[in-house]
Parts: sequence; structure tokens; C-alpha cells
Amino acid sequence: MTDTKINDRRFYKAQQEADFAEQQLSTPQTQSKSYRLAFQDTDFLLREDLRPVRFQLELLKTEMLLDEANIGSMLVIYGSARIPEPEAADALLSAAEGERATIIAERMKEKSRFYAEARHLAQLAGRANITDEEGRRHFVVCSGGGPSIMEAANRGAHDVGAESVGLNIVLPHEQAPNLFVTPRLSFQFHYFALRKMHFLLRARAVAVFPGGFGTFDEFFELLTLIQTGKIKKMPILLFGREFWNRVVNFEELMLEGVISPRDLELFQFVETAEEAWDAICDFYEVLH
Repeated sequence: MTDTKINDRRFYKAQQEADFAEQQLSTPQTQSKSYRLAFQDTDFLLREDLRPVRFQLELLKTEMLLDEANIGSMLVIYGSARIPEPEAADALLSAAEGERATIIAERMKEKSRFYAEARHLAQLAGRANITDEEGRRHFVVCSGGGPSIMEAANRGAHDVGAESVGLNIVLPHEQAPNLFVTPRLSFQFHYFALRKMHFLLRARAVAVFPGGFGTFDEFFELLTLIQTGKIKKMPILLFGREFWNRVVNFEELMLEGVISPRDLELFQFVETAEEAWDAICDFYEVLH
């Protein structure tokens, strides 16, 4: 009899095969790009024809690592990358020159309070530390991983010793994750579509703070998915009624007939982190 078990692996693991390849003799043939193992050949993976494979990899990597981290659900926080902390808003206002710049700086100062609210909301979720019977963690804070409101979200979780997720995107200009994202839960995406998908795959509540094109894109896609029944209803918490009613006339959309009156019930306005967290807890009937 041998010591080999019937269920032992028959083939080497990919990492072992890669190690074997590294140990091969150097010849013109082994140095050719064509000889590289396909999964190690970056030039091959970056070909136009391989886009479907890159889609799959970008979907799988984040999904697998979040699953391994026992993240069952997330509290997703959307918001501007430009809204400053209150202290920085004061400096911005002091430096403003001209009527338009002053108006912008004044409005930025008004919105700077949302940095603190986003941070506090993340603290509340982190302190709650909700887990299920299988050990999966729920309402783990997730942001776009960047500055401003996104930073505040990750920072709030960090304040209370909780892990948080950051889903960054590669942009033509420099884009780095903020320093409060949990390193092992910091991800980088090439495709906006896959990034937005990962925001919502585990989302059980979404807080939407004032923001620009990116925030609008994420917010309205979420509304569309719920409106059309592609995903189940969840708390969508719109921070800052005054801001949103100034920049989007939701009531007029309804009166124009392009959305239904019940579509206005897909989200609710909130002003504070406590109000938002209470709404989430009430929706899922979990302890505050």
C-alpha cells in the first residue's frame, strides 16, 4: 500500500506551475512572449479580445475577497470628492475672489457639515457590529475609497476600530485610496460598470450625500434598478433636502409624467446620521 490518498490532487496548483516555469533554462524559446504561461502574460491579458476575461476577473477578485472577509452586507456611502472638512471650508471661503467664487465657497461651507455626518454614520454602523449566526458581518461601511465624503465614511469606521471597504477607480489623473480604508479591503477597478455592481451586490442600505456627476450616476442607477424591480427595495437615504431639491426637481419629474408618484417613495430625505441609522434599523427591525 502507498500513503497516497485517493482524493489527493492529481495536478499541480497554478502557483507551483508558475514556480516551475521560473526555474526553466533560459533559451531563445523560453524567453519568447509566446512561451509565457497565459495567466502570467500581462501583454496577452491586456489584448482587446480579452476584455470579457478582464470583466470576469474584476468581478471575481473583489467578490471572493469580500466573501473571505465574511462581509455579508454593506452600508454604502456615496458622495462628493470635493466637499471639504469644516476647517478647510473656512480657508476656501477666505481665499475666494469674485462673486462666483464666493458663492461656490459659501455653498461648500454649507455642505461641509456633511463630512461630519458621514463620519458619524459610519461610526454608528461600526459600533453596531452586527453579525449573523454564520459569522457574516453586516452593514460594513463601503465608500468609493477617495477623498471628502468617501474619506469621512472610512474614517468613521476607523474611529471605532471597524473595518471598511474602499472601491477605487483608475482615472487619468492621480487617484489614490484614502488612508482610512482597511488595506485588505481596498480595491481598484478599471471598469466603472463592475465597480458600481460591487457597490450594490452587498448593499443593504445606501446613504447619498451631496455630490456631482459621479454621485448622480450612482444614485440614479440605484433608483432605476429598484424602480424596475431588478433589485429589492432598501433604505436610500438622501442627505440634505435643501441641496437635492435645489439641484433636482423630483416633484416636477412626477408632474411631467416621466416617473410615478410612488417613485418618490423610493428614497427619503435625512439631515443627520442618527436619523439615517434609525431609518436603517427600523427597515430591518434590528437593534439600534
